[in-house]
Amino acid sequence: MLGGSAVHFSLAASFFTEARVVGPVGDDFGDDELAVLEGRGVVTDDIERIEGGRTFFWQGHYEYDMNVAHTDDTQLNVFAEFDPKLSQGAREAEMLMLGNIQPDLQRRVRSECAGAEFAALDSMNLWIENERDSLVAAIAETDCVLLNDAEVRMLTGEPNLARAARALMAMGPKVVVAKRGEYGAALFTEEDFFAIPGFLLENVRDPTGAGDSFAGGFMGYLDSRRAAGDSPLGGEVLRQAMAHGTVLASFNVEDFGTSRVSALTMDEIENRLAAFKQMAAF
Repeated sequence: MLGGSAVHFSLAASFFTEARVVGPVGDDFGDDELAVLEGRGVVTDDIERIEGGRTFFWQGHYEYDMNVAHTDDTQLNVFAEFDPKLSQGAREAEMLMLGNIQPDLQRRVRSECAGAEFAALDSMNLWIENERDSLVAAIAETDCVLLNDAEVRMLTGEPNLARAARALMAMGPKVVVAKRGEYGAALFTEEDFFAIPGFLLENVRDPTGAGDSFAGGFMGYLDSRRAAGDSPLGGEVLRQAMAHGTVLASFNVEDFGTSRVSALTMDEIENRLAAFKQMAAF
């Protein structure tokens, strides 16, 4: 089924802003897959089709505790030789999300989008363990880092999340978001700290892509506020972005792949935001 971080991210972001995705696909990524993205207004001009190739493939399973994922099969396919090619439209992006790829590639894309007002970065334990220096250099060139809480601790060597976030901000970014799965997320800035719970659901079918949907909702909402004249670094703006990201992630887990989010409406989002606000109020 259709998946991948760029897909989940761009679908979530598309509810708040124009999203443009950059990445390689193979012959198995056809019109039906493109239609899922284009149906939400996602700009697909920078999707590069590699003739004769196959798209990145991942297969996994979850335990009784769905916070624990196990990888059964990973096939890099066309992603193995990924060399980002940015159109003029991509290079002119005002908000930039550097997806989880090799850190030197992230730095190159960041340099090509030098005019971006706000740049965020995602990564994973592979790069932390094997290319830490390159990753730290990439982080220094961004405004925001979104990692899960275990990765924040691993990168900094700090077991305490608050201390780890401070150590991560010392590397350069002004904002650190620590994703905590079904337990929500925590936001750190120099002046502020904010923690938000996950939206409680009785029906969770597939948590794959929830973190990317959170990031898409977070960044998409930030861009909508930036376009309205607000600073994406404002405390109230960042807190609202956390709530919007959490709500998009909650829809993602209700069905497999992109099924739920691709059929989502703004009325559903607004209604769940109201319910979420009521749930978290005291």
